[in-house]
Amino acid sequence: MKKKQCGAGILLLSLALLWSGCGGGDPAPDEGAVPDAAQETEAAAETEEIMTETQEEEKAMTLREELWAEYCERERQDETRIREDADRSVSLNGVVMKYGMKIVGEPDEDGRYPLYIALHGGGSDETGRINDDQWRQMGTYYLGGVKSGIYVNPRAVRDTWDCHSNPESYPLYDRIIENMILFRNADPDRVYLMGFSAGGDGVYQITPRMTDRFAAANMSAGHPNGVKLENLYNMPLQLQVGANDDAYGRNKMTAEYDILLNKLQDKYGGGYIHRTNIHADRGHNFADYDDAEHEIMSDVRAFFRTGKSDTVKEKTGAVLFMDQYQRDPLPETVVWNLGVRASMRTAESFYWLSAPMNVNTGIVTARFDREANSFTVTTDGKVKGDLSILLSEDMADFSRPVTVELDGETFSYEPQIRREVMEATLEERGDPSWIFSDRISLSELKDGAGN
Repeated sequence: MKKKQCGAGILLLSLALLWSGCGGGDPAPDEGAVPDAAQETEAAAETEEIMTETQEEEKAMTLREELWAEYCERERQDETRIREDADRSVSLNGVVMKYGMKIVGEPDEDGRYPLYIALHGGGSDETGRINDDQWRQMGTYYLGGVKSGIYVNPRAVRDTWDCHSNPESYPLYDRIIENMILFRNADPDRVYLMGFSAGGDGVYQITPRMTDRFAAANMSAGHPNGVKLENLYNMPLQLQVGANDDAYGRNKMTAEYDILLNKLQDKYGGGYIHRTNIHADRGHNFADYDDAEHEIMSDVRAFFRTGKSDTVKEKTGAVLFMDQYQRDPLPETVVWNLGVRASMRTAESFYWLSAPMNVNTGIVTARFDREANSFTVTTDGKVKGDLSILLSEDMADFSRPVTVELDGETFSYEPQIRREVMEATLEERGDPSWIFSDRISLSELKDGAGN
């Protein structure tokens, strides 16, 4: 979980108290150093503001800790979750997702493990035998790269070409992640996704729809099938393919998506960390699972244009790449393509934005400035329906008004710590990093300003 910033407020409060004379024992300043009335008033106001902000942070932090402890105690006693963890199987409306699990190494100093979710190859398979075999292989395929962590390999819920991205798949991934946090001490800020072949197809489809669940991902030997990647602003992605893997145009399509990510990076002024490894002289199979150096194309654009490039030797391990990153659950910038959502998920939020599931068109770019206590939300004019900002004390000072700029119009909002919002956001995601204290409905904010 992201470290809270309350300590800084407490430190400022302590300094303010000492500055205002509460420490006692200091000699009186000489006559020339005595502040005038205006300076005293300003100093008192600043001290009061620091104290108020700190009190609000402490109040929210205490309530958040209480709610999380209550949630964990309750959910760990839930018979369905207990059975799911024991059987290594989750289900939704009769659709079952089995999974294998191995725990490697020791937890970190906080007793938590990173979580690695590995998706098998296969795909369209009338008998299911191919997918069963690929599932068993994925039980160890990337395991050697994991130094410490929980390694989970889900079995696709159906034997279709889109086996890892059936509608039920997405809420079942949510359920697995929630259970791993509850029962296996998985770190919600170090959840990683990787997959090969049909599993690579799955990575392409899952990451834009569940971006905020993952710290990073690795896609190997898959096809994007036209998926849009605007939502990946905050999630690093490694793409890998064999230079000779021309079935369905996988080789050139991987290079094209590297170029698309570069364009998104330029368009939105940052984000979209990515790396693309096109393995020289390799077909559909190549080594993406170890820490060794492998020969890859040095110029992805040249390969896309001509099918050729000079080569270099570099480390291409999926786990090695992903381990560099941790999720920031409250990033200052969020890009949300509402047209790329998973219809059967119950979670309506995306990082610190939220919208009902029937809001499924348009692109939103949102930013917050903690120091200025402000939010800027820009839409492309195609968003139809309500959009909300979810607030926590790490994003805004609740002791003063928040400024919201929505498509050029400016509004003011008085934030409050609302227990009902904290409970609702906790129940929605089962993630301690997303227990929000308030919600700003942008539609209501705009309508209220017009009344």
